[in-house]
Amino acid sequence: MSDLDRPVWASLQHQPHWALGDERARRFKPDINRFAAACDDSAKSLAALADLVGPGDDAVYLAQVPRIAVPAGLVVVKEALGVQMMATRALAVDDELQPLGDADAADMLALATLTEPGPFLPRTHTMGRFIGLRIDGRLAAMAGERMRFPGHIEVSGVCSHPDFRGRGLARRLSAAVTADIQRRGEQAFLHAWTTNTAAIALYESLGFVTRATVNIAVLKRRPT
Repeated sequence: MSDLDRPVWASLQHQPHWALGDERARRFKPDINRFAAACDDSAKSLAALADLVGPGDDAVYLAQVPRIAVPAGLVVVKEALGVQMMATRALAVDDELQPLGDADAADMLALATLTEPGPFLPRTHTMGRFIGLRIDGRLAAMAGERMRFPGHIEVSGVCSHPDFRGRGLARRLSAAVTADIQRRGEQAFLHAWTTNTAAIALYESLGFVTRATVNIAVLKRRPT
């Protein structure tokens, strides 16, 4: 099975400094991201995954190509399908866009909270390189990197403030992040909800093609 089939697990395996858990199940630290994964669907692995979600914890996200097995003790809050897309052509580097970092963290979190590009927490921006564009001092749009494992880096966090939509900012930022990943000799990939046809069309226009359908589930501890 390819790492791309279980990208959350692959990423957690290769980013242990961001992870909680062990060789059976891991989750990202609560201020980094909400994704979690088991190494397989065995009873021991699923039990280890359930142990990582406490009664007072926020829900965790699972995302993988294989069908999701829900561990005993957890309950499904939401289920949906996504697409996993791979970059297939080289894109031009855009060095005019501004790198974003700790000084921009509050603005990044506010923009992500407003636009909901996916789980984005106070330290999600530390998962990789993020870039953005400010207009009149306001963070108008951003994009960056999230999951990674050997040979692959995920494009993520692509969002534009509603006041600045219609200017092609998401396209420009998506292309720039992809190009920088390619410049480092890595394969860029990304995920989108199957219902987000506008985003899928944008990524297709940049040369991304769908590799697989991804099962996504949001789980939390079952109430007692």
